Amino acid sequence: MKKAVIVPDSFKGTLTSEEVCEIIEAVIKSRFPQCETVKLPVSDGGEGFCRCMHEICGGSFLSLETQNPFSESITADIAILNGGTAAVEMASAAGITLAEGRLDPCVTSTYGVGLLMKQAAEAGCRKILLGLGGSCTNDGGCGAAAALGTVFLDSSGKSFIPTGGTLINIDRIIPSPLSFEVEALCDVKNPLYGENGAAYVFAPQKGADSKTVKLLDDGLRHLADKIKECLHKDVSLIEGGGAAGGFGAGVCAFFDGRLKRGIDAVLDEARFEDIISDADFIFTGEGCIDSQSKDGKVIDGVVSRACGKPVIAFSGGIKGCPKELYQRGLTAAFAINTLPLPLSESAPKSRENLTLTAENVMRIISFIK
Repeated sequence: MKKAVIVPDSFKGTLTSEEVCEIIEAVIKSRFPQCETVKLPVSDGGEGFCRCMHEICGGSFLSLETQNPFSESITADIAILNGGTAAVEMASAAGITLAEGRLDPCVTSTYGVGLLMKQAAEAGCRKILLGLGGSCTNDGGCGAAAALGTVFLDSSGKSFIPTGGTLINIDRIIPSPLSFEVEALCDVKNPLYGENGAAYVFAPQKGADSKTVKLLDDGLRHLADKIKECLHKDVSLIEGGGAAGGFGAGVCAFFDGRLKRGIDAVLDEARFEDIISDADFIFTGEGCIDSQSKDGKVIDGVVSRACGKPVIAFSGGIKGCPKELYQRGLTAAFAINTLPLPLSESAPKSRENLTLTAENVMRIISFIK
């Protein structure tokens, strides 16, 4: 093996994408000392998105005061990229890890994300790349819109900041013009509401029971109706509108923004096809390979653009590898966990397990080559 390209997502909650790159590179070098390795830690818009874009584009980080999903003061970083574009990671202000132990999509808000976007604009950025992923919210992006000047009124004419549980109370929306462009990067195709929408598919992992899921879905349907009535935009069927608790639809409705598959935007910036042109193998990975992996996740994006190169994926677990990934170019997938343990027990061993799995893969490659 003369050249290997390492292009993984993070293994959420265990290893960053940079750490995954370093581990795989170390194993490759131990087996193939002369092999050229190119490390490309990526993100599809979720955790690690700002670091990823900074690594690719260069620039600087800004540490800003904002709010967490419960309106408590926190500090979060954004990346000011070379060229004056800002990368904002919604997970840094409305991420599910910030709600650990008190998950409740009825009350959590994206308001802090809007504050980060506002400060990015005040710093002179005229374009914002907004990474949608890893959220604990279901407010359709209303919180972020409120932070940027959009006014939401209830039936009595009183203004309020809607959350997932109070979307149903929106009677009128008064938009606020923006001085910057928004491109949102997401990794799902789900619509805003319905059985495949934000609430039914994603709210249970954010703490919602079946009764709450219906309440949240009703709220998103109501929000879509009010957006159509007040803003004259139909967001009900937008592909990706259900991303990040409906924030995908909110980007289109409140910011006149565009949705783009996150991994494609990242690979475009990295000139991925040029990098892999003379590669022998491509190594990728993400925390879990499941039915969603084929719909815009990192592995899907990599194999779809691998130009016929062998692609090997590592993952914390495999819940049935979608045959579409093989059809699109995936050579093989390997789960790194050596024993059937719960995540709480296997997570601390992720570095050790990835190292061992990569070592076994390299042994096979060295034998074949």
